[in-house]
Amino acid sequence: MIDFEMPKPIAQQRYALQTVAENMMRPVSRYFDEHEHEIPWDYINFMHMAMRQTGAGSLAPSDSKKDDPEKKDRPRIGYQSLAFMLEMLSWGDVGMYLVTPGGGLGAAAVEATGTPEQKEKFLARFRQEKPVFAAMAMTEPQAGSDTSAIRTTAVLDPKTNEWVLNGEKIFVTAGHKALEVSPGFVVVWATIDPSAGRAGMRPFVVEAGTPGVKVTKLEHKMGIRVSDTAAIVLQDCRIPFENILGPAEVISKKETTKGFKGAMATFDATRPLVAATAIGVARATVELVKELLAGQGITIRYGLPPQKLSAVERDVIEMEVMLRSAWLLVIKAVWMADNGMPNSKEASMSKVRAGDVVTRITQKAVELMGPLGYTRDYLLEKWFRDAKISDIYEGTGQINRLVVARNILNYSGSELR
Repeated sequence: MIDFEMPKPIAQQRYALQTVAENMMRPVSRYFDEHEHEIPWDYINFMHMAMRQTGAGSLAPSDSKKDDPEKKDRPRIGYQSLAFMLEMLSWGDVGMYLVTPGGGLGAAAVEATGTPEQKEKFLARFRQEKPVFAAMAMTEPQAGSDTSAIRTTAVLDPKTNEWVLNGEKIFVTAGHKALEVSPGFVVVWATIDPSAGRAGMRPFVVEAGTPGVKVTKLEHKMGIRVSDTAAIVLQDCRIPFENILGPAEVISKKETTKGFKGAMATFDATRPLVAATAIGVARATVELVKELLAGQGITIRYGLPPQKLSAVERDVIEMEVMLRSAWLLVIKAVWMADNGMPNSKEASMSKVRAGDVVTRITQKAVELMGPLGYTRDYLLEKWFRDAKISDIYEGTGQINRLVVARNILNYSGSELR
């Protein structure tokens, strides 16, 4: 049974993060939005130090119960803790959250598909003295949501026992920081057998400083502007054999093997976390709208029938209903992840709902507040711009709706497209 009471460790963490969000993120939110790609080192260094002191290290939860017998009987709250953490940091500034040092999607991919030895090798670096970043590269110019269309190749050179990667990746969140700012890595999804389709997909860890990989472009974006979104080219990029995450051969070209399932496992873990970031932006918006309305003498009269409420009151209450319902879906999805339950349907549901809700709430806020919402006097217009990406990255709303439908109807990808 899901317990809706916030665990004490999470409550303590959330209180500390609120201080960070209020004092280190909100005051510089506008500045970094207007100075795209400038790196907020004060925030990064502080968060890295804080995570090292608390033992958090990476932003990807590890299954510490396997390694610590004393924790076996305790409920696992790794993903729940992350959801509350990311919601609060995104309440501060979602773009700045995305430059928080740690693993992000890259570490999540290692956690979902790597061996214990690979996890120790690649995730241990997040506990080092200097901040480290990681990223995941899947999208290509011709392959967005259709991951089976990936053309980046990985060919094994038997003479050197190295993988040789060739291809182009786009829209890589934190790709620049992972490859050129810190001694981090990018998990690159490539095919070891183009004729095998999804069965040939494998993730490969490409470490910073590896010859043959370079950042070719930084995108200029509508929102989350402090976060870098990079294009990466791999040209005869050689990496060690052991940097493949998963089996090095295709057992059967007819089956969807561990490579593609590893990608989906990564998304099942991270989609609710992306949803949590959307909730943070939506909550910030609702709170500011209520504050601005109160300043104009307008208070929300809860408990009255709809016909006795003003149109503004009904709009605000509807925003709050959407916000709370979306948050409950997030909590369910991360609770299932923490308890080792398949959560593909719930992960996509939370992502769909949160992406839709944050877009609708921020748009309604701009409409309700008029000039105060449209101008740069407040952050409402920025949050409106920041919101839309939640409905796009880590699987668009349309793709996640397909995932939900396939799960409900028990259809495969080829049967329902």
